[in-house]
Amino acid sequence: MKKILAIIAMVAMTLPSSAQEGGIRVNYQGAKPTISNFVTAFLNSRSEGDDDCSDESFNAVQQAWNNHLKGKKLMANETLNVDEKNGFVLYEIKHSENVLRVEMCYWNEADQKHKLFAYNVGCYQNGKYSAGQFDGLTFYRYNNATKKMAVTFETGFDVEYGTDDGCWASYALPRTGKDIIVTYWKNSAKKQQKTLKWQGSKFSF
Repeated sequence: MKKILAIIAMVAMTLPSSAQEGGIRVNYQGAKPTISNFVTAFLNSRSEGDDDCSDESFNAVQQAWNNHLKGKKLMANETLNVDEKNGFVLYEIKHSENVLRVEMCYWNEADQKHKLFAYNVGCYQNGKYSAGQFDGLTFYRYNNATKKMAVTFETGFDVEYGTDDGCWASYALPRTGKDIIVTYWKNSAKKQQKTLKWQGSKFSF
């Protein structure tokens, strides 16, 4: 349990500083922001000069995204999939049998006044979940009126990274559909999966 609490604290400390201080502005052209607008705003909300810029996973996807925007090639062991239609971005970087997977997506809320943006980090080894130091799922609620998004914990469930019986939890954001899949792992093997169903502003099992 102490390890789980330490991970939660680490995730909180490594949130972009602007997100903690009142919101991240999302700049866009047209009638509404796209997933690329959300990703650009989020990843550029923290610069290399920030004291908390020690999250290697964040730094990797930030650099890859900026290269993507500039039309530059990614490294040979990197892939970046940008699905504007489905509002989903997937970044992966591989080192031997190890894979860092970063997902980002958003949901339109039922009140038509807000959107929910998610940033999810997971490490895998030989296709099995291997919890890393900066793994975690965080949410940001975007306000259409202010054009800003800020960290939110009002999502209908508590993000858990481990269970009392020794399982680790990994999350998979939806590229299609709206639900989140939670997978529980014990001794690197899948033990159980649950579905977090989207309810218009929050999720429920």
